[in-house]
Amino acid sequence: MEILLIENVPHLGVRGDVVNVKDGYARNFLLPRKMALPVTAGNKRQIELEKVRAEKLRAKELADAKSLAEKLEAISLAVAKKAGENGHLFGSVTNADVAELFKAKGFTLDRRDITVPHIKDAGTYVIDVRLYSGVHAKVNLEVSAAAAAE
Repeated sequence: MEILLIENVPHLGVRGDVVNVKDGYARNFLLPRKMALPVTAGNKRQIELEKVRAEKLRAKELADAKSLAEKLEAISLAVAKKAGENGHLFGSVTNADVAELFKAKGFTLDRRDITVPHIKDAGTYVIDVRLYSGVHAKVNLEVSAAAAAE
């Protein structure tokens, strides 16, 4: 079945795309959730309008993502974790920890969009934040060692 996507659908397409899917997937999932429209002769005009609207929305989202990337790259994050004598951390810094640091700075980001390298030692690390398709921000994270409680 040929359908027009009204919303971004992971692993299928973005808003405004016309894609072929199995009938059951369209009838039972996409259409009831108002994520897509069937491509019919009557819907051709609406499909064209939807494509134009989707292109405008994509351009706006891309511009917003680029401006957010500039704001994020201007900041620096710091975290103190318990560590042993040699600076080796007890545990590690996770993407959820970094999402909380961003939240404290006033940025609400999904932890799944944050890529954190394996951090087990104190030091400076580069965090990658995926904001939009093809738009990433690189943020410095300073990890310091806090004295372990005895």
